[in-house]
Amino acid sequence: MKWDPKLISKYNINGPRYTSYPTALALDSQFDQRNIARAIKPAATELSLYIHIPFCHKLCFYCGCNKVITRHQHKAEIYLDALAQEMRLYSELLIHKRINQLHLGGGTPTFLTEAQLTRLMAMIKQHFGLNSDAEISIEIDPRSCSDQKLTHLRKLGFNRVSYGVQDLDEKVQIAINRVQETDLIRHQVSLSRELGFDSINLDLIYGLPFQHPDSFSQTLEQIVALQPDRVSLFSYAHLPQRFAAQRKLDNANLPSASLKLQLQQLGIKAFVNAGYQFIGMDHFAKPNDKLAIVQRQGKLQRNFQGYTTSGQDALIGLGVSSISQVNGVLWQNSKELPSYYQHINSGCLPVERGFTLNDDDKKRAALISQLICHFELDIDSYCQQWEIDRFDSYFEMELQRLQPFIEDNMVEMTSDKIVVTPIGRLWVRSICACFDAYLQHNQQRYSKVV
Repeated sequence: MKWDPKLISKYNINGPRYTSYPTALALDSQFDQRNIARAIKPAATELSLYIHIPFCHKLCFYCGCNKVITRHQHKAEIYLDALAQEMRLYSELLIHKRINQLHLGGGTPTFLTEAQLTRLMAMIKQHFGLNSDAEISIEIDPRSCSDQKLTHLRKLGFNRVSYGVQDLDEKVQIAINRVQETDLIRHQVSLSRELGFDSINLDLIYGLPFQHPDSFSQTLEQIVALQPDRVSLFSYAHLPQRFAAQRKLDNANLPSASLKLQLQQLGIKAFVNAGYQFIGMDHFAKPNDKLAIVQRQGKLQRNFQGYTTSGQDALIGLGVSSISQVNGVLWQNSKELPSYYQHINSGCLPVERGFTLNDDDKKRAALISQLICHFELDIDSYCQQWEIDRFDSYFEMELQRLQPFIEDNMVEMTSDKIVVTPIGRLWVRSICACFDAYLQHNQQRYSKVV
């Protein structure tokens, strides 16, 4: 990675993270749900499964996730009842499929009690074929996961854990309403390792209130000392017009754009110098971690969960607001619990909107995925795969938009390759945006790329 401050103002546009193409903003309420069955039937034998658990005990002010703040544990029982019905509706469509990846996200999945987690896993095994060697992961709020619960998760078959850390500085934690002791995180990482979890991920966020280089450097030093297998270093997207919780943050306490970039640089340097492989944008992994291995093999993928080893076009999402992507079809569940429950009680899938990719969409999706995962596109192979006679003719307008990146040494292009340079890797979202046919209509609805 290399930085050039002169490029910040020029290329720090609003743009998608490209966890899909087109992005979720393209989903339409006029979506024909019959396309779901049509997509699943010829899809790959193995699929990934994502389940959204929306409940949290306490509100984190930075959060832009779909969540429900509550102390009433019985609400999770009602939700599990609905999930069981949704699983039943999907089980007929997935009868000949296998689940090779399972991820619980949220919200706070560890809001669930041990009994509720046991019930959820039993439901999954009842309705779906879960591979014996499946990757089973869960997002954890350290404050809601006791030693007993963590041990229970391991016994249930979970083999990967991801802890929400964000920042270890107490002043930052108070500002975002997420106070958690460093000793607690250190203890849970250590216990996870003792229990034999295959991979431990820690989430950090830069751009939060009161963050500055000195304190953030201390956080980074302590995180490196914990030796997680993976690290996610996310840019805080301040969108108070969309997320009410963020209105509780004082804009005056947020770091400036240049300071935020400095925080990102500190993070990237800290993890690369510690021996982590830079996966892309916001992910780092130890060289022996599966995520790093598949990237070196040229098999890294990206879906609504971020960088992944599989499931790019074979992901089923269950629960409120979840998004699925299978065989060129995207669909999303109702974002609000009342609507989600209403659909389930009516005996139908709780799908609110969707989108079916056309041939051009699929070509662009493949190109963007290749650049964002591997920073390189073999033009001849790509054209052969997608039956494009002339790359420069098909993407004539897009290559014009790419030209400034080439002139600024962020992209190198020859007759047979497009390569994102070390300078350009920081701006890969902006580079991919050159090939986005939908961006001009929705650009202001996205956050800054850095």
